[in-house]
Amino acid sequence: MVIACIFVVFPICLAVAAFTDLLTMTIPNRVSAILLGAFVVTAPVAGLGIGQIGLHFSAAATVFAVCFCLFALGVMGGGDAKLLTASAVWFGFDASLVSFLIYVALLGGVLTLAILLLRSKEHVILAAGVPVPSLLLTAKKIPYGIAIALGGFAAYPASPMMQAAFMHLS
Repeated sequence: MVIACIFVVFPICLAVAAFTDLLTMTIPNRVSAILLGAFVVTAPVAGLGIGQIGLHFSAAATVFAVCFCLFALGVMGGGDAKLLTASAVWFGFDASLVSFLIYVALLGGVLTLAILLLRSKEHVILAAGVPVPSLLLTAKKIPYGIAIALGGFAAYPASPMMQAAFMHLS
């Protein structure tokens, strides 16, 4: 059950966040809540000690502090900040957290450029009848949950939680 939680909950939550952000430009709070709750339940059973769990929450708190500043400056949306924080707890203060954040930043840049290009060609897209979510063309923001999800997918195999899952399988 713990192994299934590690393999399934994190990726599914990220996928739900990415799709809802793409289609509605919002990330449901329950996604971030499920990520945090699943970590709290799963981490001790996966073999993480109280010190390690504390470091995971310290990593999330650090990410939250930076995200809060970005949110206050109007650079980042609240849902993105919550999702990034809730995802960071699964990585802890580990090289995989740095990888995760680098992937998110790089993929976020590519996503932003792609959406800006898409928006600049809105009339061509609409004339051609290409099925694109209307909010993607009209909103003034970027659905950064997509970049967070893709960064999470890329970095998750090296995360401490996945390493714990692999140890249980061995």
